[in-house]
Amino acid sequence: MTEMFETIRYTADVSALTPAREVLLIQRGWPPHEGAWALPGGHVDAGETSLAAAARELAEETGVTVTADALHQVGVWDAPDRDSRGRYVTVAYVAVIPVGTTITAGDDARTARWWPLDGLPERLAFDHAAILSAAVTSTP
Repeated sequence: MTEMFETIRYTADVSALTPAREVLLIQRGWPPHEGAWALPGGHVDAGETSLAAAARELAEETGVTVTADALHQVGVWDAPDRDSRGRYVTVAYVAVIPVGTTITAGDDARTARWWPLDGLPERLAFDHAAILSAAVTSTP
């Protein structure tokens, strides 16, 4: 029997929602999906939990700071073909953010902005539309 191993990258993504039914998206500044809109998120660093990575990435990419208590896990997305760069497994979180929270694009984001849930960009990067849908469904 031949065993096959693959490199698996571990990431965290955040659906930051407001009570006014808006979501915070970033415009990607690098491939794949350069220029496309996506949820804030990124790699889990060595020695870090996905929860800590979610809070860190949200702050780095949007300037929005939340405590770990404000993040609630939505699920895990691990389809082998979800990212063209290789195998990526993400743990997705949701946070409810006050309306009018100031955002500042940073790190890998070209820009960041609030989008109404009923007026999203035509296509989100990766499988972020499915993650966002699950987050909206799980948020009271």
